[in-house]
Amino acid sequence: MNDQTDVLVERRGAVGLVTLHRPEALNALSTPLMARLADALEGLERDADVRAIVVSGGPQAFAAGADVAELARRTPAEFVLEQPFAMWDRVRRITKPLVAAVRGHALGGGCELALVCDLIVAAEDARFGLPEVKLGLIPGWGGTQRLARLLGPQRALEIVLLGRTFTAGEAAEWGLVNRVVPAERVLSEALALADSLAQQPPVAVRLAKQVVRLALETPLEAGLAIERTAFFVLFGTEDAREGLQAFLEKRRPTFPGR
Repeated sequence: MNDQTDVLVERRGAVGLVTLHRPEALNALSTPLMARLADALEGLERDADVRAIVVSGGPQAFAAGADVAELARRTPAEFVLEQPFAMWDRVRRITKPLVAAVRGHALGGGCELALVCDLIVAAEDARFGLPEVKLGLIPGWGGTQRLARLLGPQRALEIVLLGRTFTAGEAAEWGLVNRVVPAERVLSEALALADSLAQQPPVAVRLAKQVVRLALETPLEAGLAIERTAFFVLFGTEDAREGLQAFLEKRRPTFPGR
């Protein structure tokens, strides 16, 4: 564990587990918490023995949103000068695969944090939403942009303009969530999924993540060119040589991550 009580970090084999632990505030995402979350993820990003990361919350809330008390004190000038949203850019730039383990509420910033992750395992009782409009605001951590790209503008507008919440089942039906499981199995399922990711060739996984993410914001021709370049680059890796040789020799590959 690290020495910060609101963000806990541990290693489980090749999987890093980061747990938001601010239960008295339902894991509200204050600026200090986001800074420590970014620090934790970047630390695991630098750890060569970690190949996938799970981000988890508590039984009542993955994260119930931004810290409203903190937001109410801020001025526009403070946002410009202090750049608190830079923490979100740091999280977004993590290249290792991120799996969100979501129980309870994932609202506002909590929903946006789950959407930053690459895969989501949700409990049957999880509820997602972007209710910022009810505070006279809009999502500011990427929610409008990611939902519009993932769900299309009509459904995104319904969610954002009404501030409505939606269930894990709806999220799965719409393609936002990968797996819906009983609440007591969320963390174990997320860790198992991350462990499966950790068994894959790390360089290919990280490039694949980058290329797929770019598909949401890149014209097709440019995306195809990026994909092809990444494909060519992988032929210079030890992982690719091992994968091809193992296939020919009909054995399980052991990827060195180089």
